[in-house]
Amino acid sequence: MKIDTSQSLDFKPLNFGRWVVWGFTAALFMLLPAYFNKGFALTLLSQMGITIIFALSYNMLLGHSGMLSFGHAVYSGLGAFFAIHAMRWIGAGTLAWPTSLLPLIGGAAGAVFGVIFGYLTTRRAGTPFAMITLGIGEMVFAASLMFPGFFGGEGGITADRASGAPFLGVPAITFGPQIQVYYLIAAWCFACMIAMYALTQTPLGRIANAVRDNPERAEFIGYNTQRVRWLMLILSSFFAGVAGGLSAINFEIVSAENVSAIRSGGVLLAAFIGGVAFFFGPILGAVVFILFAVTLSEYTKAWQLYLGVFFVLLVMYAPGGLSSLILMNLRVMKFRKFARLRDSYFGLLMAALALTFGTVLLIELMYHVTLNVGQGPEVRLFGLPFDTTRAPGWVFAGSILAAAAVAFEFYRRGFKRQWDAVQVEIEDSIRDNA
Repeated sequence: MKIDTSQSLDFKPLNFGRWVVWGFTAALFMLLPAYFNKGFALTLLSQMGITIIFALSYNMLLGHSGMLSFGHAVYSGLGAFFAIHAMRWIGAGTLAWPTSLLPLIGGAAGAVFGVIFGYLTTRRAGTPFAMITLGIGEMVFAASLMFPGFFGGEGGITADRASGAPFLGVPAITFGPQIQVYYLIAAWCFACMIAMYALTQTPLGRIANAVRDNPERAEFIGYNTQRVRWLMLILSSFFAGVAGGLSAINFEIVSAENVSAIRSGGVLLAAFIGGVAFFFGPILGAVVFILFAVTLSEYTKAWQLYLGVFFVLLVMYAPGGLSSLILMNLRVMKFRKFARLRDSYFGLLMAALALTFGTVLLIELMYHVTLNVGQGPEVRLFGLPFDTTRAPGWVFAGSILAAAAVAFEFYRRGFKRQWDAVQVEIEDSIRDNA
């Protein structure tokens, strides 16, 4: 028997399904400010757009070409420095260049340094490549503090994004208001997403996948794997530089932190959280990472601890990232077996929420004792008062954590049994219909 594909979307060039996906993405970018129109929300959305470009550019190396880089912030950071200097020249009247195209300067700078550094780094693959990129990243970060004339020292370089000529001659569009900056970032983000996706469909993108999976066979059929990796790194550096240029416009300041290992580690986390095996994975990972780094950091000093725990659990239970979880569940829904997992999912979710509640209580109590001792012993968490000098609060948090951990393990085992049984049935169904 043949599988009925009459109701499936065939993702070929210019097919209906692809137009729907990209059309929905464009509509989402345009409509988000209608519901999230406050200053903080617009800043958050702008940072998400920048990080999406940055994470997708990183995944061109890791997911598509198999190159684990620990210094990708070098290209975005140097692109940001060149863009911020160009912004200053525009304000001084020595450069006639529209502010809306500043990301091209950042992208060009990123690509140039991709040519220089990439020629060295891509001569090796695997662990040596990763170590070389780490060394180059540390070298550039050290240089950013040694040459304050260009990098601005510890204070960085500042500029005024509204000092250039109005966009298309319209006096009201100066990119001073955050809403205008958001739409500029959204336009660049959408264009870069399309360009990077199109690149994956080209012969270069396909041979980069071959170099990732089997470099020896790629060499055997006549391809220079070092040149393929170099070209992919140059293109990746260009898009990273575009992200850096947008960051310069958004924040109007660029400092040594933009080329630091912290920034490189952040984009690595974002790509892994979303899933490097799928194109939309880094997009999802960038959104989640910004929610942790920006939103959660407004409420707790322990946000990095929560991010680390979340990342470890994700690697343990879903090494393919959040995108793999979504696709696996869509597969279950396609075969109409999700109803069998609904009750198990509900129990597992409730236990996970209780476990998170107890864990957060204990962590916040400990953080208050160690970091906020000067504010007194009392702290309010989830609307409840806790006295860190008395036992009841600690006992309550510990009891919630212990009970939730037992419940979570119970539901996890039951869910795993049902999940494995459903997967076996799906595989049997696929074989029967083949």
